[in-house]
Amino acid sequence: MEGSAEARLEALERELAELRTRLEHLEGPARAAPPAPVPPPRPAAAAAEPRPAEPAAARPSVSVEDLLGGRVLGWVGGFAVVLGIVFFLVMAANRGWIDETTRILLAFVASTALLGVSLYLHERQGRTQAALAAAAAAIASLYVTLTAATQLYELVEPALALVLAGLVGAVATAIAVRWGEPVVAGVGIVGALLAPVLVGAGTDSVSLGFMAVALASAVGVLLWRRWGWLGIVAFVVSAPQLLGWLVDRHDERLGLSLAVLAAFWLLYGVAAIGYELREPTAALRLSSASLLLANAALLSGAGWAMLENTDHGSAATAWVIAAAAAHIGGAVPAYGGRMSREIAALIAAVGTALAAVGLALAIDGPALVAAWSAEALVLAWAARRLGDPRGQVGAAAFFVLALGHTVMLEAPPEALRVGADDFGQAAIAVAVVGAAAATLSLLSTLPDLRTASAGAAATAAVYLPSLAIVSAFDGDELDPGQTPQVLLSAFWAVAGLTGIVSGLLRDLRLLRLGGLALLLVAAAKVFAYDLSELESIYRALSFIALGLLLLGGAFAYQRVRREAGR
Repeated sequence: MEGSAEARLEALERELAELRTRLEHLEGPARAAPPAPVPPPRPAAAAAEPRPAEPAAARPSVSVEDLLGGRVLGWVGGFAVVLGIVFFLVMAANRGWIDETTRILLAFVASTALLGVSLYLHERQGRTQAALAAAAAAIASLYVTLTAATQLYELVEPALALVLAGLVGAVATAIAVRWGEPVVAGVGIVGALLAPVLVGAGTDSVSLGFMAVALASAVGVLLWRRWGWLGIVAFVVSAPQLLGWLVDRHDERLGLSLAVLAAFWLLYGVAAIGYELREPTAALRLSSASLLLANAALLSGAGWAMLENTDHGSAATAWVIAAAAAHIGGAVPAYGGRMSREIAALIAAVGTALAAVGLALAIDGPALVAAWSAEALVLAWAARRLGDPRGQVGAAAFFVLALGHTVMLEAPPEALRVGADDFGQAAIAVAVVGAAAATLSLLSTLPDLRTASAGAAATAAVYLPSLAIVSAFDGDELDPGQTPQVLLSAFWAVAGLTGIVSGLLRDLRLLRLGGLALLLVAAAKVFAYDLSELESIYRALSFIALGLLLLGGAFAYQRVRREAGR
């Protein structure tokens, strides 16, 4: 039994040893290669840290050799081609080298071939400067050739010439838009605008038609590609040609001349405003603003000159007023559209300025003062409603016009010495200015303008009775009268004293200062004018009245200030 027990124990020990060996065999690889430590989590700040930006690629520098060889040569060559065709057409005609039809065909074929070569080079051989220069030169040469064929040699009927000119303009527009190259538009289209001038075609209607087609092409490119500079260049090139045509034709067909002027005004306006609609911005663009101002001057100035020179004075004035109404009417809806408020404000300002000129041409006297004052109040009201302080500045400008006209013509300061020539008109003008100033002080949102307007209203309130005092007595420039001057000095002193007392009682500093200033003016008048110009008895009365009032003013000032504890 013991043997068998010992045998069983030994067998169990062997099995345990075998199990231990197998277990160690299984755990061996894990011990040989312990697990790699888990990296700690990355901080949030480090995870959010941006990667360093890669340096921007430097723009390849253009050497002088590349500039001369790749660009200058191409553009000088294109310019030389255009001049060569012009010289060929003009000199061949003068010297009779070949007949007219042949020289036109040669020029046309050469220009068309050059255009085809430029298209091939640009589309198949890469966008090179030589291809651009060749295209621009070819387009300008086609216009020059067509103009010469129509104007110099009369080989093409005007109606057909306009169709061909439109075709060339369409090709130029398509190329400029497709390639997106301002140079093609600049040289090709502007060269087309100059075509009548280059061949000396004059200023007849066909030349104007050529120029109008080229101008429409330029406006199309401007709107599509958003090149604002093209509108200014087109205006500078085309406007003198339009004026030349108007000067030569307005005596014969005035209505047609005005219609053509209005059509060009609309075309220039489309160029300026259409660009703003295509490229909205909150800022005022110099190109659009300059074009609008120049266009308004062209419309109003040229129309007025043509009508005035043909003895239509009333119609000339009506033309300027109509131009003002057109601009103001166009500015009102612009405030609520896509256009910049800056451009809308500029259109409105141009319209109001033209309205001021038209009113000055149409009316005179107190009516003109009333019209300018009303325009100032309308501008101030509109500026307050729209929240645009620039309208307040415009209102101040129109009020200054009304005030200046009143002081210089209707009721000049000299009237305070000899009386007004027409007291009724002078009184109306001063009253209108005073009422406008008082209303402007209520409408204005600018503190300085409000204060200045209130001062102007107070001055008018003193100026009108002063005119009445002097004008009530007969007198002339050599003997203006003694009594009115004494009364005038006394009135100014009384008014000044009243202003001081009222300002003290109501604690209104501006009113006190105004009254004090009027007292000082009265004192200066007595010592500077009354002392030298009035006779002895009137001089004495003037000084006595002034002295008593000044003493009363000093007493009232000190008494009221002391009682009020001020």
